[in-house]
Amino acid sequence: MSTHKITVTVNGQLRQAEVPARLLLVHFIRETLGLTGTHIGCDTTSCGACTVLLNGRAVKSCTVLAVQANGSEITTVEGLAQNGKLHPIQEGFHMEHGLQCGFCTPGMMLSAIALLKQNPYPTEDDIRWGLSGNLCRCTGYVNIVRAVQYAAEKLRIEN
Repeated sequence: MSTHKITVTVNGQLRQAEVPARLLLVHFIRETLGLTGTHIGCDTTSCGACTVLLNGRAVKSCTVLAVQANGSEITTVEGLAQNGKLHPIQEGFHMEHGLQCGFCTPGMMLSAIALLKQNPYPTEDDIRWGLSGNLCRCTGYVNIVRAVQYAAEKLRIEN
């Protein structure tokens, strides 16, 4: 089995590893790096539980090979809080009760961050469309939408 040396910046930290050519990014993140906040939900790209930011863009890490991420910057849910302070999207999910079991939450949050970078003034429809690649089996999405609205407002105030 051929392996490749890759170098990535994950949550601000430079990481290097030898990886098999066919290793999925989600498995690299979870098994090689030990960052288990990125979840594996369906293995078919349907659920979005494995969503991470790859160079600032939301991607389903079950669709990307680790070698394709070589030289990239990756943000996982573990990299959102800074200096003990929650990211506004994390705060929004907490304040607006945007989760129940929490399995979909990391992917939802990272998709929402990507959405808010593109559109700091999203409508409810914009938010629902922006999160349409992420499935939640517990909620009716109402509180998730509120959480994203909360984060959008907080990010606008901070910037």
